[in-house]
Parts: sequence; structure tokens; C-alpha cells
Amino acid sequence: MVWYLYWFLKGGRPVSGGGALWIDLVLALQFVVVHSLLLYPAVRERLSRWISAPFYGLFYCAATTVGLALTMAFWQASSDVWWEITGPARLLVDAGFYGSWILLFYSFFLNGIGYQTGFTPWWHWMQGRETPPRRFRPQGIFLIMRHPAYLSFLGLVWFTPVMTADRAVLTIVWTAYVFVGSYLKDRRMLLYVGEPYRRYLADVPGYPGMIAGPLARVPETAASQ
Repeated sequence: MVWYLYWFLKGGRPVSGGGALWIDLVLALQFVVVHSLLLYPAVRERLSRWISAPFYGLFYCAATTVGLALTMAFWQASSDVWWEITGPARLLVDAGFYGSWILLFYSFFLNGIGYQTGFTPWWHWMQGRETPPRRFRPQGIFLIMRHPAYLSFLGLVWFTPVMTADRAVLTIVWTAYVFVGSYLKDRRMLLYVGEPYRRYLADVPGYPGMIAGPLARVPETAASQ
């Protein structure tokens, strides 16, 4: 799926003809809504009645893959070009795109890719061993910002040499998702981690340059509310 997603997001010359943008809007929304709902604590608790803990991560990963597959399979490409970047500037755009992929995988490995994919809980279940607790230990880029993986998603949708109407739909919806998802992740981490994450919120901003709001540094008193 990563391979197909790479080519889907890479961008290039627009195709001929015009697609139905409302279909693209529905496809972009279905992915972000399902992706967020399955992480919501109340939803996860309900689903855990039928999906045991060692398998929930796999279920979530599979649902994410299916959502992306639906998006790419039924996407309606548009020939309506909003902008096209050429010349030396395109090299910078391409560098930003590739850099975003590097940041994405770097963030996943620092954050425990075995837990991100559900492989670690499943593998320990297969071996009849208890899954080791997932400890909160910020390191590397997580000492600079709280949400490097979400930042990489912003790069993947914005660093495109050709912005068509359909790509603009994807970019707008997924940009909104990144910021809403970042806030929701902070709330989940507060619920699961507690005081250590409350201190982390106060020390590290969600994104570099954020000086106000819930994605800036959050004082411990405000995080408690």
C-alpha cells in the first residue's frame, strides 16, 4: 500500500477530462473519519468486545489500508490545474516530498513501528507471551515537536509540482485532518499516559513555530482541564 500511495501522492501532469470532485471529497473524508474513529477510546472499547487486544492493531492497520485502497481505486482525477511549478523550484518541491517520506518512517520507527502496525502485540500472542508495555519515552525529533508523523503528512500532500482541482480537495481535507487529529492524539495520550504526557505538553510544542492554541506548548494547568 505504501508503494501505491507513493505514486498516488507524487503528482505529475494532470490527466485529460474532469472528474467528479464530490466523489473525491467523499473518498478523502471516509479515510480520515474511519482512521480517527477507530482510535477514539470509546469506539475502541466497544470494538474490543469482539476484537481481542492482540488483534486490534492489525485490525486498525487493515482498516487504514482498505480506506486508502478505496480512495485510490475510485479517485476522480481532474484536468483543472490550479498551479504548476517548473524549473529549479520543482527540485525544491521534490526534495520536500522525499524529505516528508523520510520524516514519516523516521517518526514511525522512533514511535515503535511494531505497535503502529499491530505486529508487536500479534507476534507476542503467537508466541504465547505477554505484550511488553509501550512506554512513553520521547526521543529524537519528538524532543522538538509532538507530531512529526502528522507534519510529514502535510508535506506529502502539499509538496506537489502540479496542484489540480482534485488534488486541492485531498490537500484541504487531509490538512484539516492533520490538525484535528493532532489535537485528538494529545487528548488520547493524556488519557493513556497521564502526568508524564501532561509535562510533555508543557515542554514540547505540537509543531515548530506554534506559539498559541492547543498545538503549542500547553501549560500543565490548561492540560488538566
